[in-house]
Amino acid sequence: MSSSGKDFAEGGGSSTSPQGITLSRYESQKRRDWNTFGQYLNNLRPPVPISQCNSNHVLEFLRYLDQFGKTKVHLQGCMFYGQPEPPAPCTCPLRQAWGSLDALIGRLRAAYEENGGTPETNPFASGAIRVFLREVRECQAKARGIPYKKKKKTTSNQSKGSDDSSSSTMHFS
Repeated sequence: MSSSGKDFAEGGGSSTSPQGITLSRYESQKRRDWNTFGQYLNNLRPPVPISQCNSNHVLEFLRYLDQFGKTKVHLQGCMFYGQPEPPAPCTCPLRQAWGSLDALIGRLRAAYEENGGTPETNPFASGAIRVFLREVRECQAKARGIPYKKKKKTTSNQSKGSDDSSSSTMHFS
């Protein structure tokens, strides 16, 4: 399994299908990710068929992929914790970036259903995966000193009622 996990981390792989059709970058990534996940399940002891895969297997796979990560994530005890651009190297671990994991889950979620799985049983769409990804995003943001805050949705009444002259928003009637 060492090369297939590394292939995911490095983005390597072929862009043609067995039928000789050239696939888009997204389609070839999705196929490679699906094959890598299948290989991961086959290498478990005992092997797990995809039909018996659950969100715990997906979470284990995401944690397994961290060893191929390239994003420095400072630990809370590190003197560079919370600094976007640390002035010196440290021994904190490299991890998969949140954005990479989020994109991977999106591709695997689609591949699962394209390969016969139902949306109701899709382990990549479970609440546990969403919670895990949210925690990774928040942890990585804090470690780099970048606040992630949800933007509030403004209703049309709120934006029309503001007569603040310092606002750069223009309203057309």
